[in-house]
Amino acid sequence: MSLTLRIFVVLSLITNLSAQDKICEVKHKDIDEQSAIIKSQTYDNVYWLCNDSGDKPFVFPVTEQGKMIVPDFMKKRYIGDKIDDYPGIKIKNASLIDWEAMSVLNDTLVIGDVGNNGNTRRDMGVYIIPEPNPRATYETRPLLWLPVRYEDQSKYPADEWEFDCESMFTFKGKIYFLTKHRADRHIRKPAPGTKLYRMDTRFTNKVNVLKLVNRKDDLGGWVTDASMAQDESAMVLIAQNPLVTIIWYFPKPKRGDDFLAQTPRSYSLRKADQAEGVCFKDPQTIIVTNEQREWFEIPLSAFSK
Repeated sequence: MSLTLRIFVVLSLITNLSAQDKICEVKHKDIDEQSAIIKSQTYDNVYWLCNDSGDKPFVFPVTEQGKMIVPDFMKKRYIGDKIDDYPGIKIKNASLIDWEAMSVLNDTLVIGDVGNNGNTRRDMGVYIIPEPNPRATYETRPLLWLPVRYEDQSKYPADEWEFDCESMFTFKGKIYFLTKHRADRHIRKPAPGTKLYRMDTRFTNKVNVLKLVNRKDDLGGWVTDASMAQDESAMVLIAQNPLVTIIWYFPKPKRGDDFLAQTPRSYSLRKADQAEGVCFKDPQTIIVTNEQREWFEIPLSAFSK
């Protein structure tokens, strides 16, 4: 880690007050790697979670208290201790290779099968799914599968390992991606930067080439999730390093969509372990989740000015 980065981390730890509160811990046995979180804009008190690689194609609807939501007509089957057997909502006719990102687009869920640890995948893409009512159904199927690739990747694996992705958000009806970088492909050392891409097309019969918008290399860690505020006033992302998890808040550009060119605010989240998910509870409150099943709530007022 560079001296400049170490100074930034120390100053962040000093200036950020301990404003985060642990609000819950998800107990459901099948939710063992919270790789993404998004709040529903269609159904009240519903947050969607997913696991990443090595799981079946299910999404998990939970309340703000971290409790699994079971359809009303199935509650007799999954009552009391048996609720832990409820598998979540199955996405039929879908496959899970490495689901790492989720977003919402109006009344649809957007799931990104875009994890790419080895920078070798040529089968990445996005599922567009009509958002199911988790209190009324236990399965659904995708409307669309949208294959994707990065416009600046021509080798698999690439010479520069900058084509993994765990972060996705929507803005003005389009889907955006933020990459996760490695400084050394042999030891997979994290690199503190990201590139922002935009999907301009929605082809289902050929690959959608993601347009590079900008890059930023001074985030303090590698990027593990991002989210857009419900009113599209700002985007947040998580940047992790071995010392601290930094949450960055980027306001909406006055023109265009280059969020990385804006002057951000930050918050340093301590004792967050492997933080993999972030979303807005509302435009003034951020929720962060980790793979250790914990949820933290951070008010926007706690971010540095």
